[in-house]
Amino acid sequence: MAQTKGTKPKDTSQTTGTMLDAMANWQAAGLGALNWFGPSTIERMGDMGAEWMTFVAERVREDVALQHGLLHAKSPAEVQQLQMRFLQKAMDQYTAETGKMIEMSSKLFDTDDTDASSDNVNV
Repeated sequence: MAQTKGTKPKDTSQTTGTMLDAMANWQAAGLGALNWFGPSTIERMGDMGAEWMTFVAERVREDVALQHGLLHAKSPAEVQQLQMRFLQKAMDQYTAETGKMIEMSSKLFDTDDTDASSDNVNV
């Protein structure tokens, strides 16, 4: 920043000290749990996000397939059959995905990294 005439540069050491004090107070107030928010937790969160996006992409494909089938249906009975199959498959897929997400989230903050990749060279 350009210094204007008659102003002094700010003392950043006081600002930094204030910020460090605030962070220490937050940690003492209960945010200390963020200390175990380590690399394995971040990796598991990424895995959950990837799993969810894969699921959503599959559901979109199912939606498009339903629309295609409805456009080519030749009778109301065929429309009803397509809709029933679609709903049953959606319920099955959502149930299975809920189970996967519950399992993944139950392991999110595990401190036991025995199932983590041992060949991770990015430290």
